[in-house]
Amino acid sequence: MSKGKLFVVAGPSGAGKATLVHALLAADAKVQLSVSFTSRAPREGEQDGRDYHFVSREDFLARVNRGEFLEHAEVHGNLYGTSQKWITDSMASGLDILLEIDVQGAQQVRRLFKEAVGIFILPPSGDILEQRLRNRGTESEDAIVRRLANAREEISRVEEFDYVIVNEHIDQAVRDIIGIVRAERCRLAAQSERHQALITSLKG
Repeated sequence: MSKGKLFVVAGPSGAGKATLVHALLAADAKVQLSVSFTSRAPREGEQDGRDYHFVSREDFLARVNRGEFLEHAEVHGNLYGTSQKWITDSMASGLDILLEIDVQGAQQVRRLFKEAVGIFILPPSGDILEQRLRNRGTESEDAIVRRLANAREEISRVEEFDYVIVNEHIDQAVRDIIGIVRAERCRLAAQSERHQALITSLKG
C-alpha cells in the first residue's frame, strides 16, 4: 500500500482556511483532517473530537512532556498541538492527511516531514481580512488588533509554502485546493509507487 501525503494548510485568521478545508473534506473522502488538541475553550457550535480535542492547559503541557505532539505552539494565548502517532499511523495506512495549523506549527511539521505539501491561504486585501474578523462578532477590539498584527507577521512567511490560494471568490478557491491535492497525487513518485505493476507491464 502506498503511503499517504501530508498537506499543511496555513494562513492568517480570517483568510477562510476552515471554509476551504471543510469543502475539500466534503469533496474528497480520501483526505482526513487531523483534529488538533487545544487548551482554549470551545466556541459556540464546536464539538470535542470533531473541531478540536479540548483539554485543560495542564493536560496539554503533560502531553508535551510525554512527547505526544508532532508540533505544538501557543497562539493568541492558547496552546495547540498535533498528535504525532495519529498522523504517522494514518499516513502509513494510505490516507492523505490535512493539517490546518498556524505558520509556526507548519514550520515545525515541515522540518520533520520534508515531503509535506504547504498550502497558504491569503485574503484578497487587508481591508477584507479586517472586515471578516469583525463580521464574526466573537472578538473584542483588542483581539482583532492582535489578530491583524499577527496576520502581517504570518503573511511575511508565505515564501515558505509550495502553493498560495487567494481566497477572493470561494468557489474558485475551493477548486484550487481540490486541484492541488489531485495534482500532488499524480506526481511521478506517487504514481510510480501506486501503479508500479501497471507501469512495468506497459513498458513491455
